[in-house]
Amino acid sequence: MRFTRAVGTVAALACVMGAAAPAVADDVGRHGPDASPRTQAARAVASYEAMQEHLYADDGSSLYLEHFPRKAKDRTYSFEWPFSQAHVATLDLAGIPGRTGRQFVDDLADRDVGQERFWNAGGGTTGLPGYDSYPRAPYGDGGDMFYDDNEWVALAKVQQYLDTGDAAALERAEEIFDLVVTGWDTDPSHPAPGGVFWTQATWSTDRNTVSTMPGAQLATRLYLITGERDYLRWAERMTDWTDRYLLAPDGLYWDNIKLDGSIDRTHWSYNQGVPVGTYALLYQATGDEEYLDKARAIARASYRYYVTEGRLDDQPMFFNSIWFKNLLLLESVTGGHTYRDAMTDYADAQWREVRDPETGLFPADGETTELLGQAAMVQIYATLAWPRGKASILY
Repeated sequence: MRFTRAVGTVAALACVMGAAAPAVADDVGRHGPDASPRTQAARAVASYEAMQEHLYADDGSSLYLEHFPRKAKDRTYSFEWPFSQAHVATLDLAGIPGRTGRQFVDDLADRDVGQERFWNAGGGTTGLPGYDSYPRAPYGDGGDMFYDDNEWVALAKVQQYLDTGDAAALERAEEIFDLVVTGWDTDPSHPAPGGVFWTQATWSTDRNTVSTMPGAQLATRLYLITGERDYLRWAERMTDWTDRYLLAPDGLYWDNIKLDGSIDRTHWSYNQGVPVGTYALLYQATGDEEYLDKARAIARASYRYYVTEGRLDDQPMFFNSIWFKNLLLLESVTGGHTYRDAMTDYADAQWREVRDPETGLFPADGETTELLGQAAMVQIYATLAWPRGKASILY
């Protein structure tokens, strides 16, 4: 039997859909009743159920498949990055208030089991433990260790701690931060010395926005929780490096810089989202208005680039989910609803135009659904169903 326990999930879906009218006044407005938290929760649950039906391995491993339908080159299970986003999707569902969220406590525990299939207790090239890119024996052969993979897990662990008080989750987040620090480039002879390498693998020496800024966000979260100033120093060191070498003249972040000094100037949406959230948190941590000004500036520039200028649909769903959730984090500090409205518009469009009503899946290419994309849409609908103030725990 599929672990998600269809009876419980269907009950949750019936609960939120059966109660879907009318929406409270705060949620009506220019989007109408479809923007209500109840509607978003119903969509989140339905999208999750489709993910479990078509992408959960259901073989006792607590793991997932990479695609539906499977591709010829797919391995037995998904890699760590897609799994982590399915894990986060379940965490976001469990964070929906009331009975709906409580239905996912057991599923979240199952994600915790699956997550540990990737844990390399013996450590990678720097000697510290972390999550490999593929499940370890007996489910797979492990794989290269990526710093951004580990940062996503750590940020999710912080969210779990903030939502539930799970002390073990916080301890694991701190352990992962120790790993991230070992990925910092310490060679002063390199072009743009510093930054966190993307991976421990020898085939890449890129230092990325997405491997450095999530480390800064994690460090800021840990400082806010523990008060240990070393975390704040690392957060400021990481943001300073990224702003110096990867912040473009248009106010958006490039992707990475290589050891030959060349820069990948792609503007991915998640590379904008994490700095927005990081600077909003640094403002909360220090009271320095300059950090809040930076968060607002990046948010405005990225909103103009992706929404006003019409580039949002060119970005993968799983990059957009991270961008949007960090914008919600910013609005939990500043107030307003511009970014939430844009997220709602995007969620509605994906539901109408991309979702396959027969399967409940989101095949971005019209044929194949990635676990990453399906998990991203669950996250988007689930967090739109949260009370607005709760967005303060997101990443």
